[in-house]
Amino acid sequence: MLAGLILWVLPILALADAPAFPRPELMLPTQSLGPAELAVVVNDRDPLSRRIADYYMGRRAIPVANLVHVAFDPGRSVMPVDEFAALRAEVEQATPATVQAYALTWAAPYRVGCMSITTAFAAGYDAAFCAKGCRMTKPSPYYGSDSSRPFDDLGWRPTMALAGTNFAEVKALIDRGVASDGTRPAGTGYLVKTSDAARSVRAASFDRARSLFGSAVRLRRIDADSISGRQDVLFYLTGARQVREIRANHFLPGAIADHLTSTGGKLTDSHQMSALEWLRAGATGSYGTVVEPCNFTSKFPDPVELIGRYLNGATLIEAYWKSVRMPGQGIFIGEPLARPFGGYGVAFDGTRWVMTLYALTPGRYRLEGAEQPMGPYRPIAGFEKSGAEPVRIRTDPGDPTYFRVVPEAVSGSASG
Repeated sequence: MLAGLILWVLPILALADAPAFPRPELMLPTQSLGPAELAVVVNDRDPLSRRIADYYMGRRAIPVANLVHVAFDPGRSVMPVDEFAALRAEVEQATPATVQAYALTWAAPYRVGCMSITTAFAAGYDAAFCAKGCRMTKPSPYYGSDSSRPFDDLGWRPTMALAGTNFAEVKALIDRGVASDGTRPAGTGYLVKTSDAARSVRAASFDRARSLFGSAVRLRRIDADSISGRQDVLFYLTGARQVREIRANHFLPGAIADHLTSTGGKLTDSHQMSALEWLRAGATGSYGTVVEPCNFTSKFPDPVELIGRYLNGATLIEAYWKSVRMPGQGIFIGEPLARPFGGYGVAFDGTRWVMTLYALTPGRYRLEGAEQPMGPYRPIAGFEKSGAEPVRIRTDPGDPTYFRVVPEAVSGSASG
């Protein structure tokens, strides 16, 4: 029977000579968004938007019904509130009920009134998401949640912009996101504290991220104004007005990078470094604020939530959105469905098949087995996933060939 359920912090096993008993197959619970739950919003007056939408729909096999058409004059940094309200009403009416999230296909406008356009699409325009001076804003109910259906559960459709200033940039971004799926890259997360004290406030959480997730992914805290020559960048989180030498690093497909500063979300006309520079350098997702937020950590991605969600199998859009408590002033950009840590792996260790389960939210689960794909399934054992480390399950001759994992309870925390 099953040799036992164990949490191993080891690399994936190399495939040895195949055993006499069949390779197991596994069904994991759906805990992340997929192409059927994402709608693509295209501006019919913008040739670049149309081209991006067409390419992305094809690369991600997004249903044709999920393409939502709008029409407005492109290229403006800010869209007036009244114009946006009418536009969003049209979008909501045309959106299939099953859609849980949006992908926008432009870099500008990036703002609506005093809000980011991604939060305005997600939750509707609301001045409570804005602030004059150094004040807190309305929080997101999606922050830190385990919801995989945010519109059904919370009435929000998290939104991300497939942003770039030309088609080649966005095509490369999309291709990186698709290429990252299920690769479980052996990269490094660089948590960089700069000499800019005001913009390095997130450094207070760097050590906790390393403590929680350092056994699942390499995380390095570095005290420097920038890094250069790194060939394995998976995360690059820092704080500075301008980040030097970002193109002197190699970003792995699916990499996330952002810098805490006032106007990194002014994508096309910021006097500081635009978050678009991260995508141009090879990152697959980034974030920046579109108006002065002050340096409240709640208005920027929380490294613990961001890294933990991503490692536990969330898509890029889910990991980023669940990491920002107050997203009203910040824009999310990147390839929404990138999911490097999705799925599971199977390898033979010389005596047994080993199933390595990556994409699970921390919580309790039940493993069930059957001799046929359609069942009937019977309970095998219970187990708990308490952090970001994958669960590895070994099987013996005589065990079922088909398995499925059924959630019993989830912890509600990226760290378990």
